[in-house]
Amino acid sequence: MSGNLHSAARAVAVLDLHPDVTWAARFRFARRDVAEAARLWRLCCILSWLDIKLRYRGSLLGPFWLTLSTAVMVGAMGSIYATLFHMDLHDYLPFLTLSLVLWGFIGALVNDGSNAFLAAEGTIRSERMPFTIHAVRIVLRNLLILAHNLVVIVAVFALLNTWPGWEALLALPAMLVWLVDGIAVAILLGGLCTRFRDIPPIVNSLLQMAFFVTPVIWRPELVGPSRTWLLPFNPFFALLQIVRAPLLGAVPTLADYGSALFYSVLLCGLTWVFFARVRGRIAFWI
Repeated sequence: MSGNLHSAARAVAVLDLHPDVTWAARFRFARRDVAEAARLWRLCCILSWLDIKLRYRGSLLGPFWLTLSTAVMVGAMGSIYATLFHMDLHDYLPFLTLSLVLWGFIGALVNDGSNAFLAAEGTIRSERMPFTIHAVRIVLRNLLILAHNLVVIVAVFALLNTWPGWEALLALPAMLVWLVDGIAVAILLGGLCTRFRDIPPIVNSLLQMAFFVTPVIWRPELVGPSRTWLLPFNPFFALLQIVRAPLLGAVPTLADYGSALFYSVLLCGLTWVFFARVRGRIAFWI
């Protein structure tokens, strides 16, 4: 009798190990991760607010230091580049202000997204949480910082008495596209930079190059009519234009919307496949 019980216990203890799981199971786990993060959206908001409080703990102005530095940069660069590009300061300053503030948001998403999982190493090792939470946390944190920098945009518009019309409403759905893309970037770059630690400096260098080849401090029409059609092939320009143009009182072209949606779908699709593939390995890479 005891021998039969011993044999049954040994049979129960046998582990059924598989070398890999199917792609269907991977996508199911990834979908569950995203769904759990959506259900814990309050936790994402609390963590993002906590990040800002900890980053600027002991600071006199807190995140408004970034607002002040942005205002100084706009004032200094506005007068210089308006002279270099032979443009009217009244028309150029709102463009430059929007461009720098929006590009700062994009750059922060990319740089912070590169360290999405590395910065949360302690949490990942100690708590079972959806990995998507760390990406959403980064997007919400930078969205709060963007809200602080909107003060500079409003101040410039009020100073020059230049206000966008109804076209500004088109920036709202475009910002939703940005938020989705920001989560995708954080997951994609966060996973890649966790596995390969030399990627963050490469990302930073590529982002600096993109700043100069993208119409941020120079207007798109300066490339000339014969080369304007090339601009939508720059993903940063397309995504920047669908938010910036409405806030300047213009409607983005169909090429701008088409390029932005194409790059967004491509980014999200690539991120989805990548996340499904490596989600179970991120904790071991840290």
